[in-house]
Amino acid sequence: MRLLVYPHDLEIGGSQINAIDLAANVAQAGHDVTVYGVPGPLVDYIEKCGLRFLPADRLRYRPAPSRIAQLATIARKANLDLIHAYEWPPCLDAYFGAGLFRGVPVLCTVLSMAVMPYIPVSIPLIMGTADLGVIAHRVQRGDVWVLEPPINVDQDNPSIDGSGFRSSLNVSSDQLLVVSVSRLAVELKLDALVRAIDAIDVLAGRHAVRLLLVGGGPAHNALKERARAVNQRWGREVVSCPGPSLDPRPAYAAADVVIGMGSSALRALAIGRPVVVQGEGGFSEVFGPDTLELFLRQGFYGLGDSISGTDRLIDQLDNLFLNPDLRKTLGQYGRDIVTERFSLTRATRILLGIYDLVIRNPPRSSFSDALRSAVRALVLEVDNHDPRRKRQLRELEEQLLSAASRGPWPPKRIKSHGFLTSGIR
Repeated sequence: MRLLVYPHDLEIGGSQINAIDLAANVAQAGHDVTVYGVPGPLVDYIEKCGLRFLPADRLRYRPAPSRIAQLATIARKANLDLIHAYEWPPCLDAYFGAGLFRGVPVLCTVLSMAVMPYIPVSIPLIMGTADLGVIAHRVQRGDVWVLEPPINVDQDNPSIDGSGFRSSLNVSSDQLLVVSVSRLAVELKLDALVRAIDAIDVLAGRHAVRLLLVGGGPAHNALKERARAVNQRWGREVVSCPGPSLDPRPAYAAADVVIGMGSSALRALAIGRPVVVQGEGGFSEVFGPDTLELFLRQGFYGLGDSISGTDRLIDQLDNLFLNPDLRKTLGQYGRDIVTERFSLTRATRILLGIYDLVIRNPPRSSFSDALRSAVRALVLEVDNHDPRRKRQLRELEEQLLSAASRGPWPPKRIKSHGFLTSGIR
């Protein structure tokens, strides 16, 4: 099989690493795999995995005409059997050229928290949660599968030593260490990250505790400012923002408790750490036997009521801090579940079966389907480039970052920021 994998970007992030890890395993199974995308920090990881990389142009528009043409050319020259795109913009780049005019089957994985209406209804989809799979079945004519984010449980395992990581940041052995590994983004992440800082601010009066926010992104400066205020209040280092890491495994291994969402939460569980899963609107739940079915259904994410979220997180962390045996039990339970249900080996086996089905029964494209998606994407793109809307969104983001850097959270005067919670836009 000649396969091209097209992640939505190559910044450091869970879904991108999932795409590359799966591509590498498919290549190890004997297939010809190329990764295509806009160059970013993960290009080195792609090459480390032994995969061929083809760079795409940086463009401001989606779908991108030059990428549509480039993918059609690649499909012809490489005689591709399949293009696997991640999220809707790469899906449309692949569909409108290689798919529609050259007949190359296109498969799309959606790991954002919504079924985007821009994807042609004929495109077969892989959804990241069971709930989203049900929704996709209602609107798609093509096949729909559910495949949760996979974890390399051989690389991410409880034997990893985190002591060096703790020492490098002057975290003493008698301190409780809470770690979050995340892109420090406004979309999807900011609410959880601010609430984590606020929860640790309260808990620092009860426990010798440190919080590390490992990652980089547009919210870094705002979060660092909020952390600085906490540290000044307590006269010691309570919250640190050490920056991003291409290999965060020592950070997970160093933690007494990990907080996070998506594949970050799963990686922590694979390393045997207890996890509090966060989402938006103050959502948080401790992963364990009582919440397993919830997370299998909705993914390692959730939406809260925006009111009592920080207090709930404080209580959950406080209980874990006071019960080291519970932390150990939950860490072992998480490792067992991830090994059984979320392993990269299992996901690769399932994915190869999906590839075979799509290649043997390619989706039937139609002009009306293509036109509908093109019009919807065009309307969105025009809207996104409307100077007035861009100014409004920029001002709203600035308000959110300003509120995140200081003062109460959530900000009362910002009533709605739905554009920040829809995933890939």
